[in-house]
Amino acid sequence: MTSLTIERLGHHGDGVAHGPVFVPLSLPGEVVEGNVTAGRMTQPRIVTPSPNRVRAPCSHFKTCGGCSVQHGSDSFVENWKTDLVRTALAAQGLDAPITGVTTSPPKSRRRAVLAGKRTKNGAMVGFHARGSDVLIEIPNCQLLLPQIMDLLPALQELTVMGASRKAEIAISVTWTAAGADIAVTGGKPLDGPFRAEAAGFTQRHHVARLVWDGDLIAEQNAPVQDFGGVAVVPPPGAFLQATQHGQEALTQAVQRAVGSARRVADLFAGCGTFSLPLAHKSEVHAVESEPDMLAAMDAGWRRMPGLKMLTTEARDLFRRPLLPEELRYFDVVVIDPPRAGAEAQVRQIAQSQIKRIAAVSCNPTSFARDAKILTDAGFALDWIEVVDQFRWSSHVELAAQFSKGHITS
Repeated sequence: MTSLTIERLGHHGDGVAHGPVFVPLSLPGEVVEGNVTAGRMTQPRIVTPSPNRVRAPCSHFKTCGGCSVQHGSDSFVENWKTDLVRTALAAQGLDAPITGVTTSPPKSRRRAVLAGKRTKNGAMVGFHARGSDVLIEIPNCQLLLPQIMDLLPALQELTVMGASRKAEIAISVTWTAAGADIAVTGGKPLDGPFRAEAAGFTQRHHVARLVWDGDLIAEQNAPVQDFGGVAVVPPPGAFLQATQHGQEALTQAVQRAVGSARRVADLFAGCGTFSLPLAHKSEVHAVESEPDMLAAMDAGWRRMPGLKMLTTEARDLFRRPLLPEELRYFDVVVIDPPRAGAEAQVRQIAQSQIKRIAAVSCNPTSFARDAKILTDAGFALDWIEVVDQFRWSSHVELAAQFSKGHITS
């Protein structure tokens, strides 16, 4: 039996003691006891609890892998996520004022990827256990919207219908204004009888859209999402901010950075999360690698009267970033890349005449790397807003403003 004191929380939410030894479900300052194997204490006993320790609100917390820090108080988790951003910046020699932290409330996640598995008596639907492929049912989940939780029995039925006895299926569920938008992968082949059975499922459970391994089964109602008052029907499986609350916080931060700019380039634009709200006041050129996402954005724009001009361009910005001569037509750049960041594109922006950038990121480490490129080129990192859509997890998002030439608001 080993006794350890937790020094800090790691990037994935585990406590870290000297060694390092990783200790799940612990907090900084706590004294823990347990057996250490390969640098991990998998079943710690908390000898001296932290004042920041709270009772986890979810009954599945100790087994389910969906959350990692429910045992920490809200203020502790908020400060930890802010410190993750500060630490990433400091590693690049950077600092910036953090002007706010926005955390989505419990039971607000509108999209999730659940696992479904057939059993002798029916089916299980839920998340995997922490660090395991064991499936955990989640009837008391505190993350997902109540509408998605109410759908769990129907998803068990869908699993019985469409999963093989040996393999799990992945069930992507997104809640929309018209109901559930469901996309399944890993299911059994879609023959004629099963297609008819699955179509009947959508009618019985009022599912807006059901897609099976990329094949549309039925679309009873358009699965509409709202982007700044503009109705958009994203393609199946398209990226969407995890909560409406988080989307609004990021949008407000982007609008703050863009200000009254006349022409905006929105890079990695998706289905128009930022492009369409900005089009109320600015002309927008939206660039995205997936043509079907751009088509959904364009359709929403065309249905909404009174918006400024919006143009779209399908382009892989990792391989073909916009060059300085192309960027010269814009007043502001909005950039929201995947977790890897956008080093190639940022290097081109750094060489351009752009004076202001609204940046959104889901990875503080790649954000800080890209921010260093911009600050080395003369940009100021004016402010950062931290947005926590993935409550109780180790994920953190942010929005930031960069400016050149003393433009700070």
